[in-house]
Amino acid sequence: MKKNILIILLAAVVLPFGCAARNSSASESKPVVKTGLEVLRDMDFAPLKGKRVGLLTNPTGVDRNMVSTVDILLNAPGVNLVALYGPEHGVRGDEYAGAKIEGKDDTLLGVKVHSVYGKYRKPSPEMLEGVDVVVYDIQDVGCRSYTFISSLGLMMEACAEQGIEVMVLDRPNPLGGLKVEGSFVEPGCYSFISQFAIPYVYGLTVGELATMLNEEGMLRGQKGDGPAKHCKLTVIPMEGWHRDMVYSDTELPWVMPSPHIPEAVTSFFYPATGILGDVHGHMSNGVGYTVPFQLCGAEWITDAEEFASRLNALGLPGVRFRPITYKPFYGFGQGKVLRGAQIVFTDYHAARLSDIQFKVMQVAAEMYPSHKPFGDPETKVGNFDVVTGSKKIREMLSQGRYDDLLDYWHKDEEAFRKSSSKYYLYE
Repeated sequence: MKKNILIILLAAVVLPFGCAARNSSASESKPVVKTGLEVLRDMDFAPLKGKRVGLLTNPTGVDRNMVSTVDILLNAPGVNLVALYGPEHGVRGDEYAGAKIEGKDDTLLGVKVHSVYGKYRKPSPEMLEGVDVVVYDIQDVGCRSYTFISSLGLMMEACAEQGIEVMVLDRPNPLGGLKVEGSFVEPGCYSFISQFAIPYVYGLTVGELATMLNEEGMLRGQKGDGPAKHCKLTVIPMEGWHRDMVYSDTELPWVMPSPHIPEAVTSFFYPATGILGDVHGHMSNGVGYTVPFQLCGAEWITDAEEFASRLNALGLPGVRFRPITYKPFYGFGQGKVLRGAQIVFTDYHAARLSDIQFKVMQVAAEMYPSHKPFGDPETKVGNFDVVTGSKKIREMLSQGRYDDLLDYWHKDEEAFRKSSSKYYLYE
């Protein structure tokens, strides 16, 4: 590991005699997870004292008492908070998805707020002027197409160019640290939605991912090319988190990272139908209804019972489908009666999340051949290629080659497991 990366690890906690091993007793308390923010506070903010601090955060940057990272650092002794950086949805979370955000002063704090989801997605030198270290504290959802990790990577690139330290306050991956799904991003498909050559579901915390991006020379700009950059990186790890934990295991409060991820469990469904929602005009994935990303439906599906039955007949591990009829309040299918299926996880750890949407499209095309995804050459591509990270996925969908598609989708997973495991901070 390069010397320009500092990982601050805490000494192991020695358990009292008789408590060294976990057991299944109902009286055993669950492990308490401390985020990197709370660990930093336990350290009395020593790594930040005497430094001019910039903070890249949003409403998810809170401690377990819902006190924001902004307020905590603003009031931390010896810490000089001089700038805020807002990702998609903004520092306060008051901007809709995709809105271009302009820089402004935070009227509550009097601190300059710079947007990294507006004119600049990679901070300019002027935006970093007078900053010694940029702290990153955002709860992610563990999926490549979620733009917060893109903001992190571009901030690391910008700070590397200016000789500025980046400090990541680590948080749980709500999908756990064991799931790796999907192929790498390919040339021609890099974008802010797919910034790095990593799988769609990457099985790392943001601290682990930042370390891998830095060490593997993956910080190369928004097009995925150019010379590799390395920044001075500090990761403040969590206490008590293990790779088999999902968010509900942590006993931490959930703050929605974006409007359509209202609960921690919604993060399970985002990689299961998010790609489906990017097939222009094809099917609803529940966004606009009460359970975003948990549904798949359309006006042209006339038999929800049969649709769900055929999906269940596939025997996908860890998942069942129930028929549903619903009417979205906004977005795709607004005010129309849609029929389809609701996704129910019976064994989350056994399920392959991202495969679900491809199987949904397969069954829908078998039942309703005139509605094959991309069957019409005039169908708009939109964000589909950059979300999947490959033009070949769309081509195979349009040709009905679902088995080939899944083989291609799975091809990079084991290689990534091997290469990423070098950067694990947690067992």
